[in-house]
Amino acid sequence: MIDISKFIQGKNLTDIDIQVFTYIIDNIDNVLQQGVRRIAENNYTSAATVIRLSKKLGYTGFVDMYYNLLPLVKTTENQNELAEDFLEMAPQDFFKYNTMEDIEWFIQTVLHLYQNYIFIYATGFSGIAAEYLYKKLLVLGKKTVHASGTDSVGVFENNIEDIGVLIAISKSGETQQVIDKLKAAREHEITTISFTKETSNRIADLSDLNFKIIDNSKLDDRNMLPNIFFPRLLMVFEFIMKTYLERA
Repeated sequence: MIDISKFIQGKNLTDIDIQVFTYIIDNIDNVLQQGVRRIAENNYTSAATVIRLSKKLGYTGFVDMYYNLLPLVKTTENQNELAEDFLEMAPQDFFKYNTMEDIEWFIQTVLHLYQNYIFIYATGFSGIAAEYLYKKLLVLGKKTVHASGTDSVGVFENNIEDIGVLIAISKSGETQQVIDKLKAAREHEITTISFTKETSNRIADLSDLNFKIIDNSKLDDRNMLPNIFFPRLLMVFEFIMKTYLERA
C-alpha cells in the first residue's frame, strides 16, 4: 500500500513525470535492469524525461533515484514482516540523526523564551502530536499558541510580531501549509524548529533546527499502515522535558 502524493508534492512534476514515477515504484524489482531507455519506451516518452524526473526529485540521476527509492518501497512492502521489531524504540534510533546539542539548543531557544510566544503549527495526524506538545508547554508555564490547518490564517499572521519561535511538525516534511508558515516566519526572522521524518525534505531544509524522527513508512502519506513515528515523536518531547526539568 503505497501513497506518493506528498512525496511528489511541490516538485513541479508533469502528468508524464508522475506516470513514469508510478511505473518505477510499481516495477522497483526490475527497473534497474530495464534501464532508462526501456522505462521510457514502456511509458511512451523519452529517456530525457526519466533523467529530468530524477533531478526534479532531487537525485543526481536515475541510478541515484533507484537506490534511494528501493529501501522506501521495500520497507512499505515488508511492513507485515516487522512485527517482532515493531514495538522497539531504542535510544540510538534518535541519536543516529540528532544530538544532545540539538536538545540543548531547543531548551535554550524555546524553553527559555520569556518575552514572545511559542507558536506550534501542524495538520492532520501531526496536529494531534502538536496539541500534546502545546499542553506540555502550557503546564510548564510557557506562553504558547497552537494552530492547525483548520484555523484561520489570521491566528498566525495577526500575531506574527509577537512570535519568538515557530515549531512545525510534519511526518512527511512536505506539507504545503506548514512550508508556507515556515517561509513567512523566516521572512520575519522568527526562529524555526521542525520535527519530520529522518530523510531529506523541504520542511527540514527551511528550519533552523530539524529533529529527525524515523518514519517506518515513508511512502504512506495517509498514515494507513502501522507506524511508530508518532510514539517516537512523543518520546522525544518527553526526553526534552526531562532534560530541561533536571537542569532547571
